[in-house]
Amino acid sequence: MDLILQQTVNAIALGGTYALLALGLAVVFSIMGLINFAHGELMTIAGYVLMYCGLAGVPFVIGAPLAVIAAMLAAVAMERIAFRPVRNSSGATMLVTSFAVAMILQVLFQNLISARSQAVVIPDFLGQSIVIGGLVIGVNKLFAIVATLVMLVLLETFMSRQKHGIAMRAAAEDFAIARLMGIRANTVISAAFALSGLLAGVAAVLWVSQRASVDPLMGFTPVLKAFIAAILGGLGSLRGAVAGGFVLGFVEVFLAAFLPAEWQEFREPIGLSLVVLMLVVRPNGLIPAATLQAQKV
Repeated sequence: MDLILQQTVNAIALGGTYALLALGLAVVFSIMGLINFAHGELMTIAGYVLMYCGLAGVPFVIGAPLAVIAAMLAAVAMERIAFRPVRNSSGATMLVTSFAVAMILQVLFQNLISARSQAVVIPDFLGQSIVIGGLVIGVNKLFAIVATLVMLVLLETFMSRQKHGIAMRAAAEDFAIARLMGIRANTVISAAFALSGLLAGVAAVLWVSQRASVDPLMGFTPVLKAFIAAILGGLGSLRGAVAGGFVLGFVEVFLAAFLPAEWQEFREPIGLSLVVLMLVVRPNGLIPAATLQAQKV
């Protein structure tokens, strides 16, 4: 029982990070129909800012918000420089643009900073553990869980009560009608990218706090997993992105913990096979977007 509880805590911590990243992807996709594969580079930017803050002696409690702000500013700049000029192009053009932005940033990280993994200064308390009965919980895991829950509550409040959040929801439902109602496209799309940057920045802080390092490709794998989570939850559905992130986190952690040793090398294919089976049962995702009209045939 203690082992199951231990792995459940680990799964919630990992799933929360996937959920935040999947939310960032879903917010942009719901409005623009764009899967932004450069989203992972926003994580990397936040990670490097956190690294340089540590090298400069800036306390973690100050460096972490600075890293999140850097990711938000980078996301807005990315939208303005790379995506706005091709906004009215085909989905394939925007997708290729996102890959190009990701490749350019990765090369810049490798040539201007380092191609190797760099250590990040993490407060000592994040490396400690709390013992509750037979359960040992890392402080960094608790930090990830609490931060995820706070972000989800704040995001729900923003989307349901704040003017810009309501405008984003309206644009996600029907962008053309929302524009006719006076909602400005540039404002809504910039806000969506800023929100995705915020979520990527928070996810980066959680990711780095558990690994204490950053490298040019740091964001690639987490965002790839977040993309899978977004599809599993229902592409374009914000609640679905959260559900998909947590489900994927549980699948990965429990397979790693309970799969026999001789099967561990097949852990990733088995996990993806389970995701495919879920999509066979629910082809539109666990919580489909309201505007999704796809049907199982």
